[in-house]
Amino acid sequence: MQVSKNKMSVLQLTILTTVNMMGSGIIMLPTKLAEVGTISILSWIVTAIGSMALAYAFSKCGMYSRRSGGMGGYAEYTFGKSGNFMANYTYGISLLIANVAIAISAVGYGAELFGVNLSPLVICIATIAVLWICTIANFGGAHISGQISSITVWGVIIPVMGISIIGWYWFKADLYIHSWNPHNFPFFQAVGSSIAMTLWAFLGMESACANSEAVDNPEKNVPIAVLGGTLGAAVIYIVSTNVIAGIVPNIDLANSTAPFGLAFAQIFNPTIGKVIMALMIMSCCGSLLGWQFTIAQVFKSSSDAGYFPKLFSAVNKAEAPIKGMLTIVIIQSGLALMTISPSLNKQFNVLVNLAVVTNIIPYILSMATMIILQKVANVEPQKAKMANIIAFIGAAYSFYALYSSGEDAVMWGALATFLGWTLYGFVSPRFEMENNQNISSKY
Repeated sequence: MQVSKNKMSVLQLTILTTVNMMGSGIIMLPTKLAEVGTISILSWIVTAIGSMALAYAFSKCGMYSRRSGGMGGYAEYTFGKSGNFMANYTYGISLLIANVAIAISAVGYGAELFGVNLSPLVICIATIAVLWICTIANFGGAHISGQISSITVWGVIIPVMGISIIGWYWFKADLYIHSWNPHNFPFFQAVGSSIAMTLWAFLGMESACANSEAVDNPEKNVPIAVLGGTLGAAVIYIVSTNVIAGIVPNIDLANSTAPFGLAFAQIFNPTIGKVIMALMIMSCCGSLLGWQFTIAQVFKSSSDAGYFPKLFSAVNKAEAPIKGMLTIVIIQSGLALMTISPSLNKQFNVLVNLAVVTNIIPYILSMATMIILQKVANVEPQKAKMANIIAFIGAAYSFYALYSSGEDAVMWGALATFLGWTLYGFVSPRFEMENNQNISSKY
């Protein structure tokens, strides 16, 4: 099939989707998974299936929805304006938290690169500094941020793809088997404890269908690209994290703040390991740069719609929402201070679980809207039935991931969500007065 001029092929869109998902989510995963053992490969399989179901459903939502606002627009079909608000609110909160975790990853690799032991307070200060630097770098607008991110993403692609291909030469099966379940966790606890961490690597899949207008025959090719991209990312994640587990002893991996650097140092020499650490730091900062701008845009679009305060709508000459960026980074600085932990790994774990919990809320809202969204779009019943089943699988996985994130993360995530309902009460007169007036007129 010939591809139209200026249109991507389905293969190109699939590759783009995979690269967009990789980002910096993987760079600390070998350490976190080592805390459970190589049995976590089962968590990867569960998450890969659940993520593909979610990704497929999002691709359908993107094609059928006629409302702007991403997941908020999807949720509005079923839950009205309050659903739109809650989807955007919880998604924004999730990204805000996730970026603090990305900054901590950069600090962890930096500490290993320069061979220094940082106290919890110094880790916090360094994390805040990274957040501010990456925020200020966005003042020049999206064009500059996009150019930088397109280069820095290679800082994670090269090491991850490299270890996935050449790492098998140094892979030791007995080391891998010995690390299967070193803490003797019960089976379901071992599998469940890694679900949140593996889902963390797939966060952002909901943006994969944003390029539907750039590909021929989107109704057919977007779901293929989204599923293929998610599957591609899953294979890369599973292979890279598991090959490292057969190269580096479990206890060393679990105590590392730069697992990919440690693996390359063991394969080659410490100098190569430090080069890999530098590449990962570059990737982290580039990813953080892009995501800080993305958060500001999410808050801006919600502000434009009347959900968030108007200060998030203000932009400079480069179309960068500076006031919103500064407000966001101040909140993130407070969050970094609030989550200070005895170790970097502990603080990273707390933030990741909380980011996953808050991100799951708009996932669930989006899955729940699939039935009515397809009815409004007049989708053929047989096609609609298949999409509804897949959306149900995605929702079921989302609830399992929510449960697996732990009591503390669910509690804080619930508090953040309940706060959102309260905040909606302050802006609801802009959206609900007409409905209530219509009801009053009937009496």
